Amino acid sequence: MSSDPTSISGDLPLLDAAEHPELLPPAVHAALPAGARVCAIDPEVADTAALVEAHGVSLEASGNCVVVAGKREGEERVAACVVLATTRADVNSAVRKALGVRKASFLPVERATAETGMEFGGITPVGLPDGWRVLVDTAVAQAEWVLIGSGVRGSKLVVRGADVAALPGAEVADIAIGR
Repeated sequence: MSSDPTSISGDLPLLDAAEHPELLPPAVHAALPAGARVCAIDPEVADTAALVEAHGVSLEASGNCVVVAGKREGEERVAACVVLATTRADVNSAVRKALGVRKASFLPVERATAETGMEFGGITPVGLPDGWRVLVDTAVAQAEWVLIGSGVRGSKLVVRGADVAALPGAEVADIAIGR
């Protein structure tokens, strides 16, 4: 993988994310890792497959973030899971075990968006509520750069994989299937 973040962004121009708060929710802007880039996109192509087709972004360097929850002894355990777009989160096994619950499920859309303050299809591990766990797949942590959601459907972030792994609440684990 290249040390140049533009190598994964296809034809999308990358901007210094810190200098473009208008493209990000306030909580995401406040939590940006150093060197993060942002690109404006048409919200209609925010889903990974559509973005890859429309702009030639790297599928192998694109990441997806899903929010899951489970209960143990009456206590709910919530986590955001970040995996490469070429895989999917192993919710029924690896994620469930990491959360220490018998059953893990995707958080309902309305609740995920309300609690994160982000748009569905744009949820990102950057700027999540305090105390949330962030399960980062090993492949994401090892990626030089990864293109992820920005909190809104009208932009994407490009950040170092190591920075995703260093976010508050982050834990690196093998949580993806389909490699």
